[in-house]
Amino acid sequence: MKKLFKTALKINELAVNTATNAADWFFRKEILIQSGKTEYEVIAEHLPMRVRYYAPSADTSQPHAVPLVMVPPLGVTTETFDLMPDRSLVKSMTEAGFQVYLVDWGKPERKDGHLGLFDYSHTMMGQALDAVREHSQSKEISLFGWCMGGLLCLLYAGYGHDKHIRNLVTVASPIDLRDGKNIMAFASNTLNVTARFIRKYSEFRLDRINPMLFSPPGWMVSLGFKLTAPVASITTYWDLLTRLNDRDFVEQHTTTADYLNNMMLYPGGVVRDFMIRFAVDNKLANGKVKIGELVSDLGNITANMLVFAGETDHLVPGSMAKKSLRMVASKNKSFLLAPGGHMGVILGSQAREHVWKQAAEWLQGHSQVQATSVAAPIANKPKASKPKATTARKPRARIQKDTPRAA
Repeated sequence: MKKLFKTALKINELAVNTATNAADWFFRKEILIQSGKTEYEVIAEHLPMRVRYYAPSADTSQPHAVPLVMVPPLGVTTETFDLMPDRSLVKSMTEAGFQVYLVDWGKPERKDGHLGLFDYSHTMMGQALDAVREHSQSKEISLFGWCMGGLLCLLYAGYGHDKHIRNLVTVASPIDLRDGKNIMAFASNTLNVTARFIRKYSEFRLDRINPMLFSPPGWMVSLGFKLTAPVASITTYWDLLTRLNDRDFVEQHTTTADYLNNMMLYPGGVVRDFMIRFAVDNKLANGKVKIGELVSDLGNITANMLVFAGETDHLVPGSMAKKSLRMVASKNKSFLLAPGGHMGVILGSQAREHVWKQAAEWLQGHSQVQATSVAAPIANKPKASKPKATTARKPRARIQKDTPRAA
């Protein structure tokens, strides 16, 4: 009788949890979304771009000397690096003792469609890094970018005017778009053949079209990311149905779904520049590409480099991401393959162990004090705006050091 009573209680608890979670999922999804919970302050604002600062963990006696600047791709929300409290890259890096800064690209609107690669990779990146140096009082910085964010880091460093980039980490960032037999290579080759034919027999040129016409809406960007793992996008809803009694799982699923379903408009100028410079001309495959009036030459990069790629990334495979290491002049450079596809490599359940931890340990070993480093604006760059209001911080644990293995 006692056993029957316990079973009845468990069934009742299961039913109540399932009903509660289902009601919240249908009518109050906002309370289930856990993204963006790590506290920060805004230290500069150059709309649509802002710069966030995440202080090191309160139990860190001495933060690493070189501040870390996180650069997300365009089209996604900034919560990419702060998806959930237990799956937050910025939180992980503050726990590892870094002063973490994050370039928040904001929410571009139709009126921002004219913004191109030069605006993001030169002007706004320059403004952001000036603000970081003024706030941190350190000339030297480390850059960390995923996908297009890593490409923007490479382009900025390739301009050659910033000599104080100590470390550069990229994750699944494309270089040679025609490398391999993947989705991006197929699209690039197809576009290249079409463009060559049009250039030969007509006066039509992509760079003469109003960039506003190239701006894909947020739903299209969301669809593109989901197509990198179409089966997973469908099966997750079955998982939700079968685990509706598990509050933690429901919160995780809802947060991830909200992130994937709410991508942002992609600036048309960037899309047009990317199509011409990278897909059609594929200039960066040889290490140099002209952006605006400047040439970004990867041979100008001397920073310590660590490049990650996803083992099952069908958008930016390992060979495509790894090629940047052949172009740079860096003496210290490494390549690591990590589990996951294009999104899983940075956001997946194994990312903490195989990418975040490896990157933190590598950066720790390359962020010691070398010389007095006082902030000074880079020549010919706009000054950063004044710091905004500060928020409180909570204590966090620190990651232990363990040297990463090269793939």
